[in-house]
Amino acid sequence: MKPTNNIGYLINHLASVMSRQADQILQERLGVGMSQFKLLMILKWDKNVQQKFIATSLGQTEASISRQIKLLHEQNLLHTTINPKNRRQHMTTLTAKGDRLTEQAFEVLDTYSQPVLSRLSEKQQKQLIEMLSIMHAEVCTGDKPGACHQPIGI
Repeated sequence: MKPTNNIGYLINHLASVMSRQADQILQERLGVGMSQFKLLMILKWDKNVQQKFIATSLGQTEASISRQIKLLHEQNLLHTTINPKNRRQHMTTLTAKGDRLTEQAFEVLDTYSQPVLSRLSEKQQKQLIEMLSIMHAEVCTGDKPGACHQPIGI
């Protein structure tokens, strides 16, 4: 069987290539990479979360999330407060600038993906979303490695 006839390979390959391209576009246009965008995206939808939650959701280590947060702090995109009830807990939120940049990143990614998605009919796009949602629910449940335990929209 050729790799191009293997659904698992095709999904992995497509995700990998699109992620690299999206990373480059976000870097060029907004000065943040895909990893930083995903962190910003989580904070946009889920206010005041802990670094451990972010790391688990993205399948990364807390150390890598801590580095990303530091870089985003330097760009004034995030604000972190210490929980007065538990001084070891740090809660991170988007600044207004971070919120605006996250919205801009969504627009950039939509523009980037438009030529690819335009090859599919509206019906095919809806079906693709449904299929990817089903697959995501299966992959990200239970104790599977890297499971994000989040609905598709994070």
